[in-house]
Amino acid sequence: MKEILALSEKNQKRAWEIIQETNVIGIWESIGATVNLIGSLKLGLMGKYCDIDLHIYTSPFNLSDSFKAIAQLAEHPSIKRIEYYNFLEEEDACISWHAWLEDIDGAIWHIDMIHIVRDSRYDGYFEKVAERIAAVLTDEMRNTILQLKFDTPDSEKIMGIEYYRAVIEGNVRTFEGFENWRRTNPVEGILEWMP
Repeated sequence: MKEILALSEKNQKRAWEIIQETNVIGIWESIGATVNLIGSLKLGLMGKYCDIDLHIYTSPFNLSDSFKAIAQLAEHPSIKRIEYYNFLEEEDACISWHAWLEDIDGAIWHIDMIHIVRDSRYDGYFEKVAERIAAVLTDEMRNTILQLKFDTPDSEKIMGIEYYRAVIEGNVRTFEGFENWRRTNPVEGILEWMP
């Protein structure tokens, strides 16, 4: 467990350095955005998958401003790829930006930036989820979640919230138990759950 905790801490430290080096939060704030950190970095549950999750709000929502911010981020030499999905007409009411950054050691970091329309269904929702998870998380749960993340094969992509729900609600404590939990609690689309 010591090795897992050390690697998690190392990845979290590097994530904060990447946020500073790229100025990703400052870039979004330059267009008048409010930027909220969510996900594994916010919760101190970063495993071996190197990702940074940001939820972004502007009022009023302006699509061209979103592109202006991403254009600034794209100028950083470590950013190697950016993808964009327009969900403005969907229930999500957002623009979903995904950037891939190549770190100095060759590691690929994934930066998810979800630009959400104010007063839409998910305005502030995942921030509340993170708060609720943080409020109930024990050290034992944290260690179990990190162990499960590190036990997950690299080829498998699993949403962080699936781990959190399985451990907190399902009392899952082993990877085998987690696989069984996932089979009986399949997720399609957005998982709306909070403890």
